[in-house]
Amino acid sequence: MFDRLQAVEDRYERLNELLSDPDIVSDSKKLREYSKEQSDIQEMVEVYREYKDVKQQLAETKEMLDNEKDPEMHEMVKEEFNELNSRIPGLEERLRILLIPKDPNDDKNVIMEIRGAAGGDEANIFAGDLFRMYTRYAETQGWKIDIMEATPNAMGGYKEVIFMINGQGAYSKFKYENGAHRVQRVPATESQGRIHTSTATVACLPEVEEVDVEIHEKDIRVDTFASSGAGGQSVNTTMSAVRMTHLPTGVVVSMQDERSQIKNREKAMKILRARVADKYMQEAQKEIDATRKSAIGSGDRSERIRTYNYPQNRVTDHRIGLTLQKLDIIMEGKVDEIIDALMLEEQASKLAHLNDEA
Repeated sequence: MFDRLQAVEDRYERLNELLSDPDIVSDSKKLREYSKEQSDIQEMVEVYREYKDVKQQLAETKEMLDNEKDPEMHEMVKEEFNELNSRIPGLEERLRILLIPKDPNDDKNVIMEIRGAAGGDEANIFAGDLFRMYTRYAETQGWKIDIMEATPNAMGGYKEVIFMINGQGAYSKFKYENGAHRVQRVPATESQGRIHTSTATVACLPEVEEVDVEIHEKDIRVDTFASSGAGGQSVNTTMSAVRMTHLPTGVVVSMQDERSQIKNREKAMKILRARVADKYMQEAQKEIDATRKSAIGSGDRSERIRTYNYPQNRVTDHRIGLTLQKLDIIMEGKVDEIIDALMLEEQASKLAHLNDEA
């Protein structure tokens, strides 16, 4: 572990030199890349240096303790030695956690796609409930929500809603929401009071910049068509709607939310980049041995991850066996307890794997 930490510190010093190099300063791409790399390892280096400083003080204090003859002075030195020694386990644990490989997408904005699945109108209403829950949580974090595409359902909710959450670390919080969400409740249209089970699917994709995934213009087919709507002013008779197809992967994105074709193209391209990157990532993930997957699940879109039981005011996350009797509070956007538990579980799983490799 300490060889790895020393290598990280050496790299940190090298990055300091590079960031002072005029050639690097004049190259915005490299400057951004090196600055981010340095920022990512800064805390680890600071804790490692603190650890080395405490170990050095501990060695010096031990030497004083061995040579001190005065009883009163010996006791003072002993207290200092014990205090320094008690800090070592905590610093070592922090260093182990900081050595856990970080998801490179954690700091990014997130594109979320919610769709009603099994259950007809009730599934679409539930999709709307999830959208409201996520947007309320995002608002408490001070993050901005931008609806990119929405298909409302006549009975309420959405057949599909795609939106971006802009905020530092948004993906790190929402990435655990990938999968099928199940709801158990009595629909408003149910006259017999029977409980129905419906599902909605959630996909969370990190926003992908052009530098993150290479998409060539020759690999994209762009079709334009007139927007459809419910009538009146919402119908756009101009060819402003856009359909983009990424030919190598078959990924298709349609966008008609804006009246401007240029804006629809921009939004469609953001979603296309994210979906193409996600497709490549999902394919790579399939090649990973199942024993090395995170304890919180594979991220498969079809995997049922959570049940929302309204009659019992209960939410259960099936990946970690967490059950909370506070559904009403959670649906108001107070999902911190679930997200924090999932983050801790993933951290513990990765730390155990790191220890196995050591």
